[in-house]
Amino acid sequence: MQVHFIAIGGSVMHNLAIALHHKGYQVTGSDDEIYDPALTRLQNLGLLPAEMGWFSEKIHAGLDAVIVGMHARKDNPELARATELGLPLYSYPEYIFQQSLHKQRVVIAGSHGKTTITSMILHVLRFNNRVFDYLVGAQLEGFDTMVKLTDNAPVIVIEGDEYPASPTDPNPKFLHYHPHIALISGIAWDHYNVFPTWEVYVEQFEKLADSLPKSGVLIFDETDDMLDVIGKNERLDVRPVSYEAHPHKINNGQTFLTTNDYGDVPLLVFGEHNMKNISGALAVCEELGLTQAQFYRAIQNFKGAANRMETLAKNDKSAAFKDFAHAPSKVEATAKAAKAQFPKRTLVACVELHTFSSLNKNFIGQYAHRLDDADVAVVYYNPHTLAHKRLDAIEPSEVKAAFQRDDLQVFTNNEALQQFLLEQKWEQSNLLMMSSGTFGGLNLKELAGKIIKN
Repeated sequence: MQVHFIAIGGSVMHNLAIALHHKGYQVTGSDDEIYDPALTRLQNLGLLPAEMGWFSEKIHAGLDAVIVGMHARKDNPELARATELGLPLYSYPEYIFQQSLHKQRVVIAGSHGKTTITSMILHVLRFNNRVFDYLVGAQLEGFDTMVKLTDNAPVIVIEGDEYPASPTDPNPKFLHYHPHIALISGIAWDHYNVFPTWEVYVEQFEKLADSLPKSGVLIFDETDDMLDVIGKNERLDVRPVSYEAHPHKINNGQTFLTTNDYGDVPLLVFGEHNMKNISGALAVCEELGLTQAQFYRAIQNFKGAANRMETLAKNDKSAAFKDFAHAPSKVEATAKAAKAQFPKRTLVACVELHTFSSLNKNFIGQYAHRLDDADVAVVYYNPHTLAHKRLDAIEPSEVKAAFQRDDLQVFTNNEALQQFLLEQKWEQSNLLMMSSGTFGGLNLKELAGKIIKN
């Protein structure tokens, strides 16, 4: 099989390319920019394009498939050539489906928690020596790639998002997987540039629920008001399974699951949102034939997905965490979790406004009161990012008004932000840095080390 990737450097795209290479496929690809870790990983396997750019001559009649990523534009010359030749053309979710036609397909969706829930399921399956394929949106400890495709695995677990499948296909990625089991973790409006209204956003999840086949299973968080409605809609021969936060307790900064039959189960993760994630993962694992005992044994040493409440540094009196949280609901849940885990410590929570939605004046009001659990609330954004995204300038006073917190500290210079943080008193205090970006290139590990020494 000869497969060509248009935009091979994407997070999932390069992992899919590697997975097909391991299957023995002949893989080629193009991109106009590729960064680490994709660059090094592709280079090590001989899959890195010889030069950056798009080359229509790479597209030929001998290709069995062409896979196009979202980074490519509609007028991409390689895409045009593939269309001209009538080659089989796929988005990566369409191709994943083709590779899993004879497998039981499990799709984990939702505005928040889907990476963590998928990661929990994969961890539990591997701990119990199950054979499975997967696609997950973050690098996991103990897993070489983010995509695995084999011929013998009976099941594939897929993290599925609601965003367009390709430059030429506006349909949500998760609809192309055609799941037998779907989990929806929650619905909170995000990505204003893709889904201009709440109603349009919710509609994508309704489509997913309605797409389930007869004998399908829909697993959902019953504490989410919108999901409670979607999940309980009548669907012919589709079985609804609801869940809520797993019973738990916190002792001396550590969270334990409380169970009737297995005692207190110690965890390495924490937060009310993670207790919901655990319940969702447990429901999926039970559908796949695992027992509760098998699940609880495995979940005890789950460390979390990369950049999800990751510990940067800690001592007996303080700790510093970073988290991928950037959407309003994620910021609120993460800050709440950090405060609940260490209620006697001062929480300094800092969020970077980095995405198109978070920097849009029509959306920023969604952040109202999302940092209320922080004792010291901080927001950073880079005016150059606004200019790059061609968005209207935002004044610090507008950010304060949006968060509805008069004592909010707002920074547009990362050096000033770092100096402010270093000047805080860190005994019996924790730092939480939340962003899908880099705070303008701040070395968070180094910053955390200095704070812990104070």
